[in-house]
Amino acid sequence: MRKKIVSVIGGHDCSNKVEQLAHNLGKKLVKVVDILVSGGLSGTMKAVCSGFRSGGGLTIGIIPGYNKNEANRFVDIVIPTGLGLARNVLVVKAADVVIALPGQAGTLSEIAYCLQFKIPVISLGSWEIAGIIKASSVDEAVKKTGRMLKGKNN
Repeated sequence: MRKKIVSVIGGHDCSNKVEQLAHNLGKKLVKVVDILVSGGLSGTMKAVCSGFRSGGGLTIGIIPGYNKNEANRFVDIVIPTGLGLARNVLVVKAADVVIALPGQAGTLSEIAYCLQFKIPVISLGSWEIAGIIKASSVDEAVKKTGRMLKGKNN
């Protein structure tokens, strides 16, 4: 049976409020998924990885450049791609479920890939687009993620 994987997407620059939200989300996701994937850099990505690791989870960062040292310190496995923003498709395709936090155009592109590939995407304060599942709190996002993954053998 394959491990259950969630990707969390969001801005590389974020407010303290979003950073706290991402950290809390990471801590709670450990209860329902095996591995967390992100873009591996700063902001939302760093905060969610920090939270997930604090709960004992394994993190993967799919970074845009070739230098593994560009990844934040909370990434356990760094995958350097050299693809720039094109790596966004890999961040999304690695996941069984994606959770979107606030972000800019890069986050929007990842959401579009989710919709294109029919990967469930939960918005936690991110873009509101038809086809996205809304969650109003971290607990609700985690609960919805768990439900989507229940019994899924990938």
